[in-house]
Amino acid sequence: MVVEIKEYASAEELAETLEKQIADTKSTLGEYLRRLDDIRSLAEKSKKIREVVMKLAGKKEFAESLGEITVGALSIVLDANPFHELTAIEQVVRSYQERLLVLQKAREALKWLDQLGDTEGLKYVVVENDGVPQRILFKIT
Repeated sequence: MVVEIKEYASAEELAETLEKQIADTKSTLGEYLRRLDDIRSLAEKSKKIREVVMKLAGKKEFAESLGEITVGALSIVLDANPFHELTAIEQVVRSYQERLLVLQKAREALKWLDQLGDTEGLKYVVVENDGVPQRILFKIT
């Protein structure tokens, strides 16, 4: 998580920035969802082929933990298959869906700023956590 402080000249500028982040997040999420559909189809085909081959060979399925190693906090998958990629993309999609919800809730929470009226000489110093407003400091200049 990255926490930073940004300064905005108006509530409109803050709202526009938030709207842009929401639009960007939706766009990226859409791209990942398309990738997810593609890889899910490939993973299902791979699973069916594997099941047929294992059945014909008279072998039982076993969980594949081979080929995955952990180095510090990093997990490395050697010879990744479609299921590994499917799991990775699903994780990313969930993360973007959560981010989108948080951004939309922040946008709703900030709607009251529109009612402030004349704010000349007022700066909005915003503490943001991963681009999501967490705290607003009104600064008179």
